[in-house]
Amino acid sequence: MARILLVEDDSILAETLSDLLEGEGYDVNVSEDAEKALELTYQNEYELMLLDVNIPGFSGFELLNMLRKSGNTTPSIFLTSMSDIASLSRGFEVGADDYLKKPFDFDELLVRIQALLRKSFKANSNSIKYNNLTYKIATNELYNKAELILFSPLEQKLLSIFFKRINETITKQELLYELESARESSEGALRVYINKLRKSGLEIQTIKGVGYRLVKA
Repeated sequence: MARILLVEDDSILAETLSDLLEGEGYDVNVSEDAEKALELTYQNEYELMLLDVNIPGFSGFELLNMLRKSGNTTPSIFLTSMSDIASLSRGFEVGADDYLKKPFDFDELLVRIQALLRKSFKANSNSIKYNNLTYKIATNELYNKAELILFSPLEQKLLSIFFKRINETITKQELLYELESARESSEGALRVYINKLRKSGLEIQTIKGVGYRLVKA
C-alpha cells in the first residue's frame, strides 16, 4: 500500500485524517512536529507527504525546504489555514506540489492525493494495466484479473519502484538501498525477490553489470 507521512499537530484532525486515509487503503505515519517528521523521512520511504505549516520545532515550509535540498522529491501537499498569496507562493517555492486551505473537504483531499500519486507513476488513472495484470497505485497491489497476488512487504516495495519506472533501468545499488533498512541488502536476497516478481507475470530483464528493468511494450 502507498505510504503517506502526515505532519499535523492538531491531534483530532490528525486522527481523523489518519482514519480516513487508512480506510482508503493507505499506510499512514503521523508526526506532530517537524523534528520527528524529519526523522521519519530518514527511516522510511513515502509516496506522499501531507504537511501542516504551523507545527512545533520549525515550520512546514522549513521542513520541506530542508528535504528538497537533501534530494527528497516525495510529492507533497500543504494543509494550512494560510490563504494569502505570500504564503501560497512560499509553499510552492520550497517545493510543494499542491496546497489545500483548511477547512477542506475530505473528498477533495482524496482526489488530490490520487492525482499526485498518478503523476508520480506517470499514469492517467488509479491503476496501471500490464498485460493481463492490473497494478493498483493507492494500495500497491497487483491483481491477475480479480485475484490478488500476495507479496512480502519487501517484494511490494520493489513492486512499487518498478511500476514507477517502467522501461527504465534501475541499478542494483538503488534496489539494494531500498532493502537496506530491512537488513536484506545482499544481492542474493535481491535476486530472490526479483524472481518472485517475475513468477507473477512481470517481465523484469537483467541488465548485466547494471541492474534490472521492468519491460512493458
